Amino acid sequence: MVPEPSSALSHELSDALAAALDDALDRVPAARLAPVVERLIRDYRSGTVPTAPILRTDDDAAAYAAYRMPATHAAVLDVLERAAARVPEPVSLLDLGGGTGAAVWAAAQVWPSLEWATVLEAATPARALGRRLASGAPSPLLRAARWEAAVLGTAPVLPETDLLTACYLLGELPVPVRDAVVDAAARDARVVVLVEPGTPAGHARILDARTRLLAAGLTVAAPCPHDGACPVTGDDWCHFAVRVGRSSRHRVLKAGSLGHEDEKFSYVVGVRDGDDGSVGRAPGRVVRHPQTRKGLVTLRVCEAGGTLRDTPVPRSRRELFRHARDTVWGDAWPPE
Repeated sequence: MVPEPSSALSHELSDALAAALDDALDRVPAARLAPVVERLIRDYRSGTVPTAPILRTDDDAAAYAAYRMPATHAAVLDVLERAAARVPEPVSLLDLGGGTGAAVWAAAQVWPSLEWATVLEAATPARALGRRLASGAPSPLLRAARWEAAVLGTAPVLPETDLLTACYLLGELPVPVRDAVVDAAARDARVVVLVEPGTPAGHARILDARTRLLAAGLTVAAPCPHDGACPVTGDDWCHFAVRVGRSSRHRVLKAGSLGHEDEKFSYVVGVRDGDDGSVGRAPGRVVRHPQTRKGLVTLRVCEAGGTLRDTPVPRSRRELFRHARDTVWGDAWPPE
């Protein structure tokens, strides 16, 4: 199995982000943020494309960071860790619609090779808070990141970059702008990472973007083990999940009692082939929680041939069974 990156720096940055959020948010009473969080949740879940930035005030940005940044960071980190062994190491990063910077923090944890990062974000309060959160980070990449104003249109001009991320952005764009942004990303980036909510609508946007990336000559590096049609059809949709710990502030703002929540997301990673024309993608991908009963683990696997198959792994296949017990939703299969 290809190992996923894990380092002291990654843990240090996760701790540093949590500390930076606490420092920034401790100054704002939770009672003041709670109604703002309620409004933002309604706005983001409305299904309508906003005509102006949703984050208009400092309290808007603080509320967004409090209730969304940990989950966004966890989802993007999961995606980038799974992509890391399958794409070239990037030196430059461009984050579109980066909000308060969750994707840049995640990228800094995964790729020490990164030397430059630029965040394009339309909302001034989000840029200000993101810059403030990053200013004391232990990562030079984060401290030196550029935060620039940008309103994406139907003819976006983007700088060339090794890695481009657009996380939870496509659903906020009108379809013509969304398509133009994906096309520009495919043109100007070596690796394109797109993440959307793990809903049927989010999955549909990822499928549309995947089609455009393939048409532009990129290859799918993850999660799909192939460039063919998605075999997840009907009432089902391809998505993944990561568990996120909730702070006491998070529980208060979202009126939740559990100490965690599961962030569900859909994603695609497209890469421009290297000189050898190859991409090191997974042999298959587990697309549901493994089903375990005594002596048997059953994995639903999207296979390299473009088929979806329920794969039983009995205890009698000792080594493979041991791997299957340790396999989680989103992992590669069979073990590499």
